[in-house]
Amino acid sequence: MKNDDLRNFADTSDSELISRILQGSKHLYEVIIRRYNQRLYRVGMSIVNNESEVEDIMQVAYISAYENLGKFVFKSSFATWLTRILINECLLRIRQSNRSVDMDDERLKMVFDQPANNHSQTPEHSVMNSELRSILHEAINKLPEKYRTVFVMREIEDMNVAETKECLAISEVNVKVRLNRAKIMLRELLSGYYQKEDILHFHLSKCDRIVAYVMDKI
Repeated sequence: MKNDDLRNFADTSDSELISRILQGSKHLYEVIIRRYNQRLYRVGMSIVNNESEVEDIMQVAYISAYENLGKFVFKSSFATWLTRILINECLLRIRQSNRSVDMDDERLKMVFDQPANNHSQTPEHSVMNSELRSILHEAINKLPEKYRTVFVMREIEDMNVAETKECLAISEVNVKVRLNRAKIMLRELLSGYYQKEDILHFHLSKCDRIVAYVMDKI
């Protein structure tokens, strides 16, 4: 199906899309993938912090979700369910490799230093955004993984407390405590401001690559 046709389903609810996919409209899974690529990338990077590995984990998560789509019963939101699959895969990779999840300076710098797509930026805005990315790099780099992940989910992805709690399998109190702790740790370097669009941006080329791989496999 052409992209123009898929755009007709851009505002279709997850439940309706899933119903259609289960009835045989497999091509609509692309809408699901494009809808959640940004979220999964940001959450994955907050845990694994390796671009190529996060892309691979996303592919595995999408395929796993597709294979188990018939078992999803909407006890939670589909977004929560999908994010939980991704988190579980991230944690599995970390356990298998016996790695630390601390930020790697070089990898994060590659993420934050990617050029913006907005060609209309003034030189002043470009300098400001460059400085902002540098501040974010320094600050987020210092956050332990458990605080970093909650910060990304709550403050960047706008996930509510209940959804964050379910995805991470921690208590509501822990979500609030970790977020507050993350903000305290970030406040000095961030000076009370940050821009979501400058944080862990998932470029269209990556989105297309994930879509092509997953749709070829399912």
